[in-house]
Amino acid sequence: MSRRQAREAALQALFQLDFNKPEGEEQREAYETLAVDTALAEAETGSLTAKDSEYVQTVVHGTRRFLPEVDTLLAQQSRGWKPERMAAVDRNVARLAIFEMCFAEERLDAGIVINEAVELAKKYGTDDSGRFVNGILDALAKKQKQKK
Repeated sequence: MSRRQAREAALQALFQLDFNKPEGEEQREAYETLAVDTALAEAETGSLTAKDSEYVQTVVHGTRRFLPEVDTLLAQQSRGWKPERMAAVDRNVARLAIFEMCFAEERLDAGIVINEAVELAKKYGTDDSGRFVNGILDALAKKQKQKK
């Protein structure tokens, strides 16, 4: 499985979690684990490595752990679009990318993250999703660069 396929599995898990919210904090981990396991089971058979599985788990659990912070950054960069009003695919692609850019232990170059997110948005979203996600992430990357 490539890193892109692992991101696709992570996106599927995040999308599922967006609509199947746990009723309490004690259920959060079980819901996340089920969503990750389901997404990994649907991934291409035989192409999944232990490293890929670990990456998917790290990204999903990390995105969910930092969700309030991620959504704050998402709202700040989306110019008038509240995260809850965004298309679910666009919202979750952006969340995944923001986690990778801002909160992951292994921070990736913003250009790589943006490119991967735009490709996911084009594949799973609408005709406008790629541009929408690109605009949000590019604005965030520029803001981060100014802080340095």
